Amino acid sequence: MDSFLSQLQLQVGDSPMDTHVWFDLRLIPLYLCCVSLLLLFLTALAYLRSVKVRVERRLPYPTVYEPQLPGSSTGLADRVKAHVVARGGLGIYGMMGLKFVGCAALFCVTGAVVVREWGKGDEQWTEVGLGVAYAYSTVLSFLSLALGPVGRQHCRRHTTLLFLACFSIFGYRDLLPLLTFSGTPADPPWLLYTNGTLLTLTAVLLPLLTPRLYTPADPLHPTPPNPEQVASPLSVLFWSFLDPIFVAASLYPEKLAHLPPLADYDQASYLSRRAMPRLDPESRRAQGLKERHIIWGVAEIWASGFLAMALCLVLRVCTVLLGPVSINRLLGYVEDPGSAEVRPWVWILLLAGTPLLHSMCYQTYLFLTTRLLVQLESVLMQLLFKHSLRIQLFDEPSVSAPSSEAISGESTPSAEETTVGTQTDNSRSSPALIDKGKQRAQPVQGTKESSHLVGKINTLIGTDLGNVMGARDFLFVLLQAPLQLILSLWFLYAILGWAAVIGVAFMLLCIPVPGIVGRWIHTIQTERMKRTDARVQAISETLNVLRMVKMFGWEGRVKTQIAEKRGEELKYVNQALIVDVLHSNLNFVIPIVAMILTFAVYSLVLGYELTASKLFSSIVVFDNLRYQIFLCFSRIPSIVTGWVSLDRINEFLHKTELLDRYTSDSAAAVAIARGPPEPEVVGFHNATFTWHNIKPHVSTPGRRNFRLHLDDLVFKPNTINLIIGPTGSGKTSIFMALLGEMHFQPSGPDAWFHPPREKGIAYAAQESWVQNETIRDNIIFGEPFDEERYNSVIEQCALDHDLALFDAGDQTEVGEKGLTLSGGQKARVTLARAVYSRAKVLLLDDVLSALDVHTSKWIVDKCFRGPLVQGRTVLLVTHNVALAAPVAGNIISLDINGKVIGQGSIEQVLSHDAHLREDMEESLRELEKARKQEDLDRTEKRVKQADGKLVLAEETAVGHLSWKALYIFLSSFGQGGFWAFVFISVFFVEMAQNLATWWLGVWASAYVRQDAGGFVVNVPYYIGVYTAIVTGYVSLYITVSITFNYGTIRAARKIHDRLVHAMLGSTLRWLDSTPVGRIVSRFTQDMRQMDGPLAEISMRLIELTWTMVTKFAAVIYFSPVFTIPGIGVIVIGGCLGQIFSAAQLAIKRQMSNRRSPLYSHFGAAIAGLTSLRAYGAEHFFEAELLRRIDLYSQSARTFYNLDGWISIRVVLLGSLFSAALASYLVYQKVYVGAGNIGFSLNMSAGMVGMTFSWILNLNQFDVAANSLERIVDYLVIEQEPVSTEKGKPPAYWPSSGSMKVENLCARYSKDGPTVLDKLSFEIRSGERIGIVGRTGSGKSSLALSLLRMIPTTGVVYYDGIPTNEINLEELRANITIIPQDPALMSGSLRSNLDPFSQCDDHVLNDALRAAGLFSLRTENPEDAITLDSIVTSRGGNFSVGQRQIIAMARAIVRGTKVLILDEATAAVDAATDGVIQASIRSELKHVTRLTIAHRLQTIADYDRIMVLDAGKVVEFDTPTRLLEIDGGVFRSLVEESVDKQLWGMARKSAV
Repeated sequence: MDSFLSQLQLQVGDSPMDTHVWFDLRLIPLYLCCVSLLLLFLTALAYLRSVKVRVERRLPYPTVYEPQLPGSSTGLADRVKAHVVARGGLGIYGMMGLKFVGCAALFCVTGAVVVREWGKGDEQWTEVGLGVAYAYSTVLSFLSLALGPVGRQHCRRHTTLLFLACFSIFGYRDLLPLLTFSGTPADPPWLLYTNGTLLTLTAVLLPLLTPRLYTPADPLHPTPPNPEQVASPLSVLFWSFLDPIFVAASLYPEKLAHLPPLADYDQASYLSRRAMPRLDPESRRAQGLKERHIIWGVAEIWASGFLAMALCLVLRVCTVLLGPVSINRLLGYVEDPGSAEVRPWVWILLLAGTPLLHSMCYQTYLFLTTRLLVQLESVLMQLLFKHSLRIQLFDEPSVSAPSSEAISGESTPSAEETTVGTQTDNSRSSPALIDKGKQRAQPVQGTKESSHLVGKINTLIGTDLGNVMGARDFLFVLLQAPLQLILSLWFLYAILGWAAVIGVAFMLLCIPVPGIVGRWIHTIQTERMKRTDARVQAISETLNVLRMVKMFGWEGRVKTQIAEKRGEELKYVNQALIVDVLHSNLNFVIPIVAMILTFAVYSLVLGYELTASKLFSSIVVFDNLRYQIFLCFSRIPSIVTGWVSLDRINEFLHKTELLDRYTSDSAAAVAIARGPPEPEVVGFHNATFTWHNIKPHVSTPGRRNFRLHLDDLVFKPNTINLIIGPTGSGKTSIFMALLGEMHFQPSGPDAWFHPPREKGIAYAAQESWVQNETIRDNIIFGEPFDEERYNSVIEQCALDHDLALFDAGDQTEVGEKGLTLSGGQKARVTLARAVYSRAKVLLLDDVLSALDVHTSKWIVDKCFRGPLVQGRTVLLVTHNVALAAPVAGNIISLDINGKVIGQGSIEQVLSHDAHLREDMEESLRELEKARKQEDLDRTEKRVKQADGKLVLAEETAVGHLSWKALYIFLSSFGQGGFWAFVFISVFFVEMAQNLATWWLGVWASAYVRQDAGGFVVNVPYYIGVYTAIVTGYVSLYITVSITFNYGTIRAARKIHDRLVHAMLGSTLRWLDSTPVGRIVSRFTQDMRQMDGPLAEISMRLIELTWTMVTKFAAVIYFSPVFTIPGIGVIVIGGCLGQIFSAAQLAIKRQMSNRRSPLYSHFGAAIAGLTSLRAYGAEHFFEAELLRRIDLYSQSARTFYNLDGWISIRVVLLGSLFSAALASYLVYQKVYVGAGNIGFSLNMSAGMVGMTFSWILNLNQFDVAANSLERIVDYLVIEQEPVSTEKGKPPAYWPSSGSMKVENLCARYSKDGPTVLDKLSFEIRSGERIGIVGRTGSGKSSLALSLLRMIPTTGVVYYDGIPTNEINLEELRANITIIPQDPALMSGSLRSNLDPFSQCDDHVLNDALRAAGLFSLRTENPEDAITLDSIVTSRGGNFSVGQRQIIAMARAIVRGTKVLILDEATAAVDAATDGVIQASIRSELKHVTRLTIAHRLQTIADYDRIMVLDAGKVVEFDTPTRLLEIDGGVFRSLVEESVDKQLWGMARKSAV
């Protein structure tokens, strides 16, 4: 570097005299002026009208944007104001005026020089040329104020470039010589200072300080600019445009809500216009372009961004080397001041400026990267959403249980479900096997296609999109690391010779070692995730059926199972932590060994002296190499994962089946175009539909190829068309076919189907779909608001009463998936949406199934007969034929195969279908029975709904981590000795690291003493001591890390076990008031923090604390005068960190809050995709998605920019401190030796940065500890009594099923109302007791009280022992209850019958046979249910009847003395009820049975009947005696029943 500057100085001194005048550097601006004048002339020529018209035919001209004042400019003041505004406002205009003044001043100064030098030779002509250049620049500056937008833009650019050239020449001639000891400026002092001041102002300061004129990305659609678009270059470099955010965050951290507007080039609409033509497969197909991988489209769109990022990384690598060069030259000057040619302050400034330049390059790279990141995320989300609106949405049941995080929505008939329609057996003797909306239980099918498409889309958005974003630093590996390696090797070779080659070669040879360890980590993490999934699956299943677990007394066994899965998971967590320690230490040790090897070869083999300048500069380079190696191996896995995810997105875009309307060879488009003879006809002719786009008569093993064939089905217009038929007959499939959701396969040339979309279609799905919006928004659904029509819809859909119960009325938000609404309310909101719409055709899919009879009758009478439905073509699917038939103008009856067996009036259809007549009679009886209880039921429902919220709001911790939570966390690791060992060991590790660096300085200083006549340097001794120190602290660090990891595992296991214990021991009331998802999040997201991140941050905090202390102590040891400045720097760094943390937390909170609605909107749209497409609301949802993307992008862009603001300030602070320290040590003659100066500078370099890192880590710990707080909150919830040794019953207990109840009172919470009031009765062993009563009489409460599931008083004797003296687990293990809706766990049927593997298969098969399951089998072998049959979550793939039978088989397997049936057959048909009752009578005849009855015929032949009313026993006797009581409650219930056989059954039982 010294020789380079000397060469430049020689050229500066020789150039004026030894070259021709025309080659003088001062004439370069004149030559540039000529080029500028030519370019401006060509530009002006291009904008001549005649030329522009011709050129525009081939090349488009850029659209010019100019800010305008609102309104017209009439007066002079208005015109002046408009003139200033058009040029960017007063600030920009003022800066341009100052530049004009500066240009004129330079011209005047140059003129004075010309006058002074005139007649003294060729020198005068160079000044004349320079004066002409300044005159030309002055004219351009004036024109940049006066011309129009195009001329201004070009004149401003030319002026800036000209002045940069002038300043560069001035710096070369006059400033460069000042850097050396022997150099002399070319100009006299007065001219040097005058030109220097004016050029610095006009060429450097004014361009850096002038705000930029807003140039919209799309001039046709300008938006309010973001500060980053109009900030000055200096403000951008130092991120000062973010100052208002940090000021607001420091003053009002809780109220930081107003963020800068989103830049127009980041807005979703602009990105859509820019990217979709190149990325969207449909758009490319429409343009006739070939299909290609999405990566090529991304590269094409953001090519300039990638190039700019690469340039920033190249500059960053170059600036990294300036630091070692500065240290080398500065210490070289200290070692030998006489040989230096460059002044030391140059190296001090370079030492201080290098981190700043490095940070500017890196932060610019991050700015470009994060901007591209947000833009790419926006585009990919739009692309996935747009493509999802086109896909063929079919859903096949998965072999494994579905993820709890998958999006669930409206039910789209699956290939498996509609297969029922292909059966040839038309028997309906076993209706319970095919319940509404349910499919048959299937044996295991190992097909790869058994995946959920909705879940796949959810994964693409939630996981793959994030993985793609995580691969953003691929340029680090492809560009930065190789370039850094090359330049570092060059520098090391320059100062250490071939020894450096040996050291770097060793590092390159060792590169595979961390890679191998990295693969170990990947393998271990993969296995760990499998174990984590298994644990979370087990916990999720347990929480979903926790009520059942508690009722059966399975808490202990479940706890053991979960502990085993947790143990397997923690084994891999521990392995991952240990291997991670090995990996990090390898990355640390390999460069140190390479450095030792290099120094040894340089000193021992080559025989050179290792001076301080060489030593400390090479240390910095080796540290950089170590960082690059770590960076590469840490980035490669995320890059590979991102590429795999991008492949998955590409596959989804190009390989997913699309709806027929989006395929180029669609037969559906031809069929719709051919259409019926009348345009308003709704129907089918000779049409066949399939869920999969397969050719007819083609076999596809492993998949059922359901085909819906409709010969001739035309619906009657302007009336209600009722579609009826058995489950699985294809009723919903008709709707799907009509909406285009199925693939159309024409059966002949005259085939057609026709949905008249031009007049609108409204669709109400069977499983109601609602958005997370207000009730009103869900009903209006983008339609104009008509208050009169809206009120009529509310009344006709029976929503007025429900809205009155909500405080916010129709402005109540329904929550995720309609959380705040009941099933019936969601169904009526869905119906109201369809009725409110202006659509001519309404498709209503079983909208009455979720409603009680009274509400259904209201809907039929008020809505279907109302004026809003009149004149519209309504297609209504329902099983309630009796209720809906009177309003139907046309009825279509289907058989089990999906064929139309009757069409016309109700009389005509009944005459052709005997099964329908039976259903009609049954429906009439149920309807008549329901009418008699209408008043009572409606009153009770009102009271029930008027009760406040059941789900409690989740607590949110405010402030920092509580001492209680911190104590639980720390004590879980170990006692005081554990933490003392960790703290002391880390302290010695940090001290040893600093000692090793200091020892290298001692080694370098030994050569100074040797040159002064001292002892010969013993190189092996110094290398040996250094190696011993490194080996010692590395070994100690490994030891303390492994010890800390064991503490982490111990803490994770303890806290998890305590949380499991708390959940399993919680009360029923707490479980009912806490959503399962909220509990699951404690075991997933929060526990994930406990398994590593929280402990890792804690360890990092300890390390940073001791690092700061030791480095600061080392600095003040050699420079005590810097004690106060050092403390001040640390305090300022801490304050900056606090300000940054406040802003970061506030904006991160906004970012999270805005991300959730974005994903929710996406999920809701995909969940309701069929409804959305039916309404034709795709554009409405796309517009809403763009709005939400913009909100998220606004916070995301601001959040990512915060790092630049804090980093540049911390680096600047540290650079100033290091520069001051270096100046003090060099210029104040405080000689401590070159080695100690190098050591001091090494210690001070990272001190400020570590202060900032300490604040950030403390903040991260606070954020991560929020998960700990959430877990601790659940450790102190209300608990049931714990088991004790005293509570264990005798071994013989229970020997009988007798029960005696005395003064039993119960309530659901300690402060709640009494639900059972002083009940006393006695039940003999083996007796059959029926329990009846109206809704709310306390029947289910009695069952819960016998199990002690709710707080009770009084005494219950079970086989002579009071149950309150028995442990809950033993009590519940000896009583079996079958609830109304028994819950099953995902897995196999075997695991549901025997979850703890205690019975052989023959016992389980006997139980299934005894329960009556095999008697309900069909002839189709594919529908066989075996012990290996898969059960999905909560038994969703079984009908209610099947679940009841499985629950009965489970009761038989348990073999308890007491069995409670809580309305167990209320939701099944009479045939299934008969099977179940027969099983009970035959297999459980010696068991005491308590049956809460829904059908009176179920318990009419029981031994005794208990009648409850308002929580009291009002009657308890045999059925015969109760029927003899005039005015008795039981007798009134029998008389109200339409079943007249009850009297006979009761008398027969008495006989």
